[in-house]
Amino acid sequence: MSKIVSIHSYRGGTGKSNTTANIAATIASYGKRVGIIDTDIQSPGIHVLFGAGEEGLTPCLNDYLWGHCSIADAAHDVTAQISSRIKAESQVFLVPSSVKAGEIARVLKEGYDVGLLNDGFQDLLEDLDLDYLFIDTHPGLNEETLLSITISDMLVLILRPDQQDFQGTAVTVDVARRLEVPEMLMVVNKAPTVLDFEQLRQKVEQTYNVPVGAVLPHSDELMILASKGVFAVEYPEHEISQKIDVVAQQIMRID
Repeated sequence: MSKIVSIHSYRGGTGKSNTTANIAATIASYGKRVGIIDTDIQSPGIHVLFGAGEEGLTPCLNDYLWGHCSIADAAHDVTAQISSRIKAESQVFLVPSSVKAGEIARVLKEGYDVGLLNDGFQDLLEDLDLDYLFIDTHPGLNEETLLSITISDMLVLILRPDQQDFQGTAVTVDVARRLEVPEMLMVVNKAPTVLDFEQLRQKVEQTYNVPVGAVLPHSDELMILASKGVFAVEYPEHEISQKIDVVAQQIMRID
């Protein structure tokens, strides 16, 4: 049965899009058909990790929202970008958002029918026969984020070991519980290596009563890669990639 997984952070700069791409690519490596949709329409970027340039990929989510194409037409097969890590039966599709200034300005000025997103999510699952659809959300809590959380089978929350992140994440967890999200999972990202990771894990789990899938260390290799690829594909033996695999397996265990 297909699953929808929202990847969210209360604040920007947590590495949410990188984490989304890495989890999706890792799950694809198990022979799954995976879709990714970038609903961070105001500040899109996940397409860069899959080799798209400044113009991104067209058609895109914006074209679907303006009624110019179907959601499936906006889904681009990016399997070749991670082909070294996946099985023959795997496929990865990406629905990017536009990086054109005029398109972003139009969204900010006019808005769009958020209800179309819900229809689009379901159509993607069916039209592309997906096992998993990952939603890369906009930071904070806005209408489209609340929608994606509501219809998700799992919400993965990304946070840094930072007091502002801790406070904001508490709000998100409370909202998710009110919306009766079936499953939640935490990923602590960019943790300084001087910290006791097990102690940090216990602190986060006790604070939110939500399991921590992994504590990911700050990585110079990740910074040097600078979004020029999916880290788990480029560095499959790295500690971060191994921990991402643990998170991926936890996601694949959801009912």
